[in-house]
Amino acid sequence: MSRITIITILLCAIFFCGKPTISAQNITFNKTTTLMRPPYLKAGDTVAIVAPSGVLRNRTAEVEQAKNLLKSWGLQVVVGKNVFNQNYHFAGTDAERTEDLQKVMDDPTISAIWCARGGYGTVRILDKLNFTKFKKHPKWIIGYSDITALHNQVHNEEFESLHAMMCTSMQDDASTISETISTFKNALFGTTLSYTLQGSKYNKTGTTSGQLVGGNLTILHTMLGSKTSINTSGKILFIEEIGEYEYHIDRMLQSLKRAGYFENCKGVLIGDITKVRKNTTAWGVSVEQLILDVLAEYNFPIAFNMPAGHEKDNRALIFGRTVEMTVSKEKSTVVFQK
Repeated sequence: MSRITIITILLCAIFFCGKPTISAQNITFNKTTTLMRPPYLKAGDTVAIVAPSGVLRNRTAEVEQAKNLLKSWGLQVVVGKNVFNQNYHFAGTDAERTEDLQKVMDDPTISAIWCARGGYGTVRILDKLNFTKFKKHPKWIIGYSDITALHNQVHNEEFESLHAMMCTSMQDDASTISETISTFKNALFGTTLSYTLQGSKYNKTGTTSGQLVGGNLTILHTMLGSKTSINTSGKILFIEEIGEYEYHIDRMLQSLKRAGYFENCKGVLIGDITKVRKNTTAWGVSVEQLILDVLAEYNFPIAFNMPAGHEKDNRALIFGRTVEMTVSKEKSTVVFQK
């Protein structure tokens, strides 16, 4: 072997050995990013009320009650200047709703942003929002239903958020929504959340853990294919819904499934699925069985009866926080990390 050949071989060996190689040992799949946690609230902090979605026609009383609730906890309250505007279906134009939300996102003196109501409209302003200042002074985003779109966006910005009651929840007598209010307060002020759920014969048993993500099924479905769609790999998915036909629910779940939502999911937590519409042709099985049928090929635990969604008992959930979920037929537990 010539001296030139030997030198060439040595140089090739050095070159390739010095470059990183791809192997099963140095690739980490489905790694979950630890999300940033906005500071918990304390007396004297300020909460901003905004309306990124539906119009608040004749809802001033509920907003006043919501303000009084926050003040009773020692908090200060500001209300967006456009909250009671109306632009057909919406609480003001897209520009007005964006203005209110952007202003409080940017304000370092605001500790939490409480959405007055859901309905529809948040998706129309998502791409108009700038999170640069929010990231420097993060704050809790609070709401459910249509606010799922904002939760998804905040999750992808790598911050936790709070799926909880909105101002319009105050249309109900406070004594009838005591758990809704108390868990909302606990989440805001940093008391650890822990739930024991009523059992169900439909529960798919097991123990799992992962970041909790999700929200309203229709909105999760709406986000598919956009930059706001969430990655559920290594996470526990929560879903709730109201006022849909069973075949609509099946269609949305099938779409999520085909998009890979459940491929590496760690578990599913089912909230309230209520006011299911009756179709002229009966679906034939319960909503619970429908869900199990869609997810039959997966081995992760599935827990029903989480009291969260569009009913009076709407317990707070911290999206992006790791939870331990244990599921049996008799009961399930959902415990949030501190």
